[in-house]
Amino acid sequence: QVQLVESGGGLVQAGGSLRLSCAASGRTFSTMGWFRQAPGREREFVAATRWNNGAMIYYADSVKDRFTISRDRAKSTVYLQMNSLKPEDTANYYCAAMTILRVGVRSRDDYNYWGQGTQVTVSS
Repeated sequence: QVQLVESGGGLVQAGGSLRLSCAASGRTFSTMGWFRQAPGREREFVAATRWNNGAMIYYADSVKDRFTISRDRAKSTVYLQMNSLKPEDTANYYCAAMTILRVGVRSRDDYNYWGQGTQVTVSS
């Protein structure tokens, strides 16, 4: 059974940092990503990395230079280090996993499995 279990969310002041973790189990994946969804908004892409090539990473423009995605293959875990957080980063953050390798990584439709989400709240 495939499971994606996120952790690390919480409340932080603007300018602060958080690190999210997503532990994957049940099978291997080609790509792991993070999305976020704020109340009343669509779920949006944040970052992604290819499982077999950690140099292949992708970011949304809104988080580039502030967030860093990485993965630990031995632990089957992907991380999202979030620095210089802003109130507009407040959202529920979801881990996502792609089975068959696809060219695209920024659409929800590219992913096959999702975690339950972890809330990140940034106060001003």
